[in-house]
Amino acid sequence: MFLKTLVVGPLGANCYLIGCLETKEGAVIDPGAEGERILAAAREAGLAIKQIINTHGHGDHIGANATIKKATNAAILIHKLDAPCLNDPGANLSSLIGFRETSPPADRLLEENDTINVGKTITLKVIHTPGHTPGGICLQGEGLVFTGDTLFAGSIGRTDFPGGSFSQLISAVKEKLFTLDDELVVYPGHGPASTIGVERVDNPFFA
Repeated sequence: MFLKTLVVGPLGANCYLIGCLETKEGAVIDPGAEGERILAAAREAGLAIKQIINTHGHGDHIGANATIKKATNAAILIHKLDAPCLNDPGANLSSLIGFRETSPPADRLLEENDTINVGKTITLKVIHTPGHTPGGICLQGEGLVFTGDTLFAGSIGRTDFPGGSFSQLISAVKEKLFTLDDELVVYPGHGPASTIGVERVDNPFFA
């Protein structure tokens, strides 16, 4: 699998560009900003972007949806509970920092245990992990999990925004992420990568 991390936007969100090495079909996870830079990275890798996957609906993770959609006609995928954030700067919180981000509507509404295929060789399983937002998701693939703003290296996502729930987030991580293999690499929405095993043992929110 091709995998490239781009840190984008004023809030330093991690955008992940993934691709099937056999078909050269790709997907962008959380294109929060700098759409032209993301598109340039895809062209450099020789990838045809077919899907835009949002782990949740906050503005710093959806801000470049429109740019990438316009250039590639890729399908936008987001959990059904966060879909209303796409066209509402208040709900996606971008209005709080003066950006007023909006996105085209979702082409596919995701739910727990859905699968997303990228080319022939990549399958991502949708894990619904509410707490940061009602429709927050993680994406489990072979040897890795993209955790959005649910789980960070040494921390968790904020739960004090509208729709957030500390108890839901803690339960989701314990019951759905910490039951995964220790060796899975955690690729979060902000900050450095980690592993499930390291976070289970060392993350202070679960000590």
